[in-house]
Amino acid sequence: MRLFRHVLLSLPAAALLSLAAVAPASAQQAPSPDGATTASPARTADGARVGTLSSAKEVEEYWTPERMRNAQPLTAEDTGAKRSSGAPEQPTGTPGDTPAAAPSGDVRTKIDQTPVAGKVFFTKPSDGKDYVCSASALNSDSKQMAITAGHCAHEGNGGDWMENWAYAPEYRNGDRPYGTFAAKQLRTFNGWIDNGDLNWDVAMVTTWPQDGDKLVNRTGGNGLSWNYSREQDITINGYPGNRDNGELQWYCTGTTSDSDGKLALGCDFGGGSSGGPWMREFDESSGLGNTNGVMSTIDNNGVNRSSYFGDSVKAMFDEQGPVT
Repeated sequence: MRLFRHVLLSLPAAALLSLAAVAPASAQQAPSPDGATTASPARTADGARVGTLSSAKEVEEYWTPERMRNAQPLTAEDTGAKRSSGAPEQPTGTPGDTPAAAPSGDVRTKIDQTPVAGKVFFTKPSDGKDYVCSASALNSDSKQMAITAGHCAHEGNGGDWMENWAYAPEYRNGDRPYGTFAAKQLRTFNGWIDNGDLNWDVAMVTTWPQDGDKLVNRTGGNGLSWNYSREQDITINGYPGNRDNGELQWYCTGTTSDSDGKLALGCDFGGGSSGGPWMREFDESSGLGNTNGVMSTIDNNGVNRSSYFGDSVKAMFDEQGPVT
């Protein structure tokens, strides 16, 4: 597999999208209603709840190799996302981390790919078509959680939740070495659900166990970071459709910059990479790191961005992490 490294040294002003003005940083920022979250049970395209292991198996079986190949890469722009409709969150406390977790079995990692990252497949209710994003396993009490972009879980702008949602860790040219994990419950920010606001383009998804095995126990799971500086050494993994047609996992490393309150890095990762993890302290030997962002957008200059991870992301983790 080809490797891709891109270290971002600086971004000229012309290379950045014109986003909403940043609110002044404050030691005590009032909680935003956009930062509250809503959860929904996972559903199939016919509206049935994915409420049993047998229905989760049906979602897995829906995703035939042909449907996976034909699923279209989704971008935030495809959902009618707004660049920003409000001020981004500012750090209001000490930076923090939750622990990563190694898998319970023997898992091999490579410098260019990790079993903690994978592809997400789902059906978009507004048009009935199948789409693909990226995601990663996130360690929590449940051992069943994945993290992705908000637009890979919900249409935003008052739309509906994505259907037939399933996650395939370390997908590679149709091969699913760790199986396929159907969603049980999806959660994202109200700022994304109601307004399509890219400041809140984050989602966490509880998955069903597969053959008695929980996701994080099978692949390992990243820790979570929040309230850190927007300038961080970051490794990004995902499945950009403009690289190998999205059939192979790619990675990009560099130092992020502050882009109107979001994290920015010039990886030129296109649609399909949405939801892929932006990891601090990535360990190439274990394939684990601390997720400090998720892929959200790309502009015409190949600059990618992630929503900022502050207290609201940690609150989402605290809400969704124990769900089984």
